[in-house]
This record gives sequence, C-alpha cells and structure tokens, in this order.
Amino acid sequence: MPFTYVLACADKTLYTGWTTNLERRLRAHQSGKGSKYTRARLPVTLVYQQEYATSREARRQEAAIRHLPRQKKLELIDNSRS
Repeated sequence: MPFTYVLACADKTLYTGWTTNLERRLRAHQSGKGSKYTRARLPVTLVYQQEYATSREARRQEAAIRHLPRQKKLELIDNSRS
C-alpha cells in the first residue's frame, strides 16, 4: 500500500515523501541513498505516516503537505500522534 510520510532531519527541517514500501524507503534515507536532501541531514526520524488506497492519493497528499507552512506541518504531525 502507498504511504505519505514526513521525516524530521537532524538540522530540524522536515522532508515529505511518498512510497509504496515505507520500510525500504526509510532504510534508504537512513543509509544516505534516499534523497539528496536527506543525505546531507542525517539522521532522519519518521514523524508522520499515512496509508492510502492508491498511489495517486498518496502523491496528492504529499504535494499538499509540501505546500503547507512549517507550523501547519507540525500541527499535522502532532494531531497524528493523538
């Protein structure tokens, strides 16, 4: 199943992505092979994840989260933990 996810990077920035295999993608990020952005900001921590029925939904949500201001992303993360 596809997922949208947010990572907290070591420099306190947030990275948003989507994948069909969350465990594999997290391993790739942690090993420095996930993306150029996270490679320079290791270690990263998974702070948000949401599963979707289709890849299209996951990609759409990723785009929506990326356009949110930082404070709204933090609220989304906090609300997902409740």
